[in-house]
Amino acid sequence: MQPDVIIIGSGMGGATLAAALAPTGRRIVILERGQRLEDSPEARDPVAIFGRGHFRPKETWHDAAGAAFNPGNYAFVGGNTKFYGAVLLRYRAEDFAPLRHIGGVTPGWPIGYDALEPWYSRAESLYRVRGDGAGDPSEPPHSAPYPFPPVPDEPDIATLRSAFAAQGLHPSALPLGIDLDRWLARAPTAWDAFPDTTGSKSDAESCGLAEALKHPNVSLLTGSKVLRLLAEGRRVTGVEVERDRKREVMTAAAVCLAAGAVMSSALLLASADADHPRGLANGSDQVGRNFMNHNLTGMVAWNPFRRNRTVYEKTIQINDFYLTGGPNGEPLGNIQMLGRITGPILAGEAGLPLWLARHVADHSIHIMAMSEDLPDPESRVMWKNGSVVLDWRRTNVAAHDLLVRRLGRAMRRAGWPIVLSRGFPKSKPSHQCGTARMGNDPQASVVDANLKAHDLDNLWIVDASVLPTSAAVNPSLTIAALALRAGDHIGRTLS
Repeated sequence: MQPDVIIIGSGMGGATLAAALAPTGRRIVILERGQRLEDSPEARDPVAIFGRGHFRPKETWHDAAGAAFNPGNYAFVGGNTKFYGAVLLRYRAEDFAPLRHIGGVTPGWPIGYDALEPWYSRAESLYRVRGDGAGDPSEPPHSAPYPFPPVPDEPDIATLRSAFAAQGLHPSALPLGIDLDRWLARAPTAWDAFPDTTGSKSDAESCGLAEALKHPNVSLLTGSKVLRLLAEGRRVTGVEVERDRKREVMTAAAVCLAAGAVMSSALLLASADADHPRGLANGSDQVGRNFMNHNLTGMVAWNPFRRNRTVYEKTIQINDFYLTGGPNGEPLGNIQMLGRITGPILAGEAGLPLWLARHVADHSIHIMAMSEDLPDPESRVMWKNGSVVLDWRRTNVAAHDLLVRRLGRAMRRAGWPIVLSRGFPKSKPSHQCGTARMGNDPQASVVDANLKAHDLDNLWIVDASVLPTSAAVNPSLTIAALALRAGDHIGRTLS
């Protein structure tokens, strides 16, 4: 059957877009290179996940110096959301305008928060978000309340919340997409970095894709690796796909690329031809540029005389420093709990002996500082010799270092005197975005405000690559909101 729409990728962007387009009755085919993630003993085994890397892809990328590394980008139905921490935060309203940071000024968006707000509310409904904006000094306006109340604090986290409040900080509920009872019924673990094999997380497969596949006009083809896009003039004329070791070319009136910030830009660059020598949709030479990945530091705050009795831990955040806190009032970023780190996790991540890792993990609280990574055209994804080359150039490091110091001091005042910190490496898929930025100027951006490629009339890019800025919050909900908004536009365009 000839599809009307081809969606490449079933992560947060592709699955949500499919859900938005499904009611139009258009024939939609979703191409996913991976398979569905089946339940297994390894799904809740921290040694398998963090020690052996059981679920990591058998894939190699290279850095700018040519050194090879194994990326933490997952190829399953639902994409990286199958392993995400289920944090579904809105960008703050101020993130959509130019904002002065210690490391520079952000460029702003071609749309404001008000244009995306209704779609945020719809995304929160689709992804069953549990939250409460009360007490968060940075929370933007909502046209609808959160669909469900927040995940409850465990007693030790309630004590930490009180200790933060006693310092004059404003801890608030972390918006989460998790069916807590269902998750814990499978095994008493955290969900951060654990795969969702029971539909307990509000991930792209469990919510967006499940909604789309209720409609008979939507089909999902797994094991379908897209190799390149074909184009003539201003139209994509075909999608070259490898399935069951055979290659075929599929066509559709609309092609929607949602393979993620790295793979979408890599695919466009790999699709270079005589008419598009720099790659498709790349008349601006911006495809692959402005790669951002957030500045992230995980912290283990240790007190050998106190115990952490939590199971999941990840319920509060602090945004007192989100819009201020720098030497001249510059933003610093977001603070949020990590999922509960246990001895096997700490042993796998830090290489400690298991006995020591268990002691540290059971006598510590686990928290994270996140700061905005600013767009830099020289921070980029490239495609060389059939492989991804990632040259990530971190920015705004001084602001992040200051936030880490502030958080360390707050943890010590809260009764956790020894604070160990570690930055996230380039191999972790920590909120990659920005490589096909949206904007009004075709010479300085890749897609317009509706996510249609400036250079091609039937190509839309609907994933984290279009984000002009990384802000300092998890991007999943913003990707979903943009996908719902783009789906409305694409549906009207096709009709």
